[in-house]
Amino acid sequence: MNTSSRLSESVKKTALAAGFDLAGIASAHEFPELTHFPAWIAAGHAGEMTYLESRDDVGQLRRASLKSVFPWSRSVVVCAINYNTAHPYSTNVSYPGHGWISRYAWSREDYHDSVLRRLRRVELKLKEASADEPIETRSYVDTGPIVERVYAKYAGVGWLGKNTCVINQKIGSWLFLGVIVTSLELSPDLPAPDRCGSCTRCIDACPTNALIAPYELDSNKCIAYLTIEKRGSIPEEMRKGIGQQVFGCDICQDVCPWNRKAPATDKTEFQPREGLVNPALVWLAELSEEGFRKKFRGSPVTRTKRSGLRRNALIAIGNRGGKTLLPMVERASHDPDAVVAEAAQWAKKRIETRKDVPRESRLR
Repeated sequence: MNTSSRLSESVKKTALAAGFDLAGIASAHEFPELTHFPAWIAAGHAGEMTYLESRDDVGQLRRASLKSVFPWSRSVVVCAINYNTAHPYSTNVSYPGHGWISRYAWSREDYHDSVLRRLRRVELKLKEASADEPIETRSYVDTGPIVERVYAKYAGVGWLGKNTCVINQKIGSWLFLGVIVTSLELSPDLPAPDRCGSCTRCIDACPTNALIAPYELDSNKCIAYLTIEKRGSIPEEMRKGIGQQVFGCDICQDVCPWNRKAPATDKTEFQPREGLVNPALVWLAELSEEGFRKKFRGSPVTRTKRSGLRRNALIAIGNRGGKTLLPMVERASHDPDAVVAEAAQWAKKRIETRKDVPRESRLR
């Protein structure tokens, strides 16, 4: 085993010792999947996520070319950690009066902090092993100019599913990714083979038809984008499909056969905060600023802000609510926040014009 191979194995062992479930290494190549990124941006599929359109000095999309951002890059270490918990999937529950917060956002600690803390240990190992010569490293958890999932594929961590998520044959797709870009020449792993086969369950299950083709997502139609990244009012034609989702969406992963037996994590920081699994919609819709800060401090949910979360809850109420909720919705329709007020007015109209609301579907 040569020096590069020995260091590569040592780095991966360090990642597992740090608490990651998977680790692999990819070369810092311009992989074929990255050539699709500019066309995806040009088609407007990124919606309002303008940070994805960041360009270098010559106008090239930074995320489409790692070498354009880090000319010194030679290898990418990809680490993954399972965040699944022993709770039912959203497709298996429909509690009256309750919504759904995406599984990744239940955690007691923001995953950016938790994953980065572990990633730093791996980065330190790289630097210690190369003490005799200076090296460059950059560590990222969803924050860098790199399409992590592409490098995860070529690092052998998992294949890119038709729902655009990274899927591992043994532990499924409930994975947080962390990457280290380095100037070291490490031994790359073999890419993960695609095991989606002819299955289209994720595409068929998407309520808003956001998966416009296998492996292709239009963010403008994605419930996760609409409930988290979208500012202001959500387009009316998309609201019915949102259903009970109030922050993110797990449906395309819930129905994936590779997640049927996905193991639950043993990491305490990924266990859910009280009240975030199937949260009460009325509570979210009437949440005060102080209550929002207190409950979601250090949580990914803060990304949508209080206004967005209340907007989402009112849309869910409009989709699932009974007439007993009209007094609360009426109060919200006069809210000083115009986005919240508009969502409440829409919900009010939906509830009033609904001819038949089954008892089990009414909000309490």
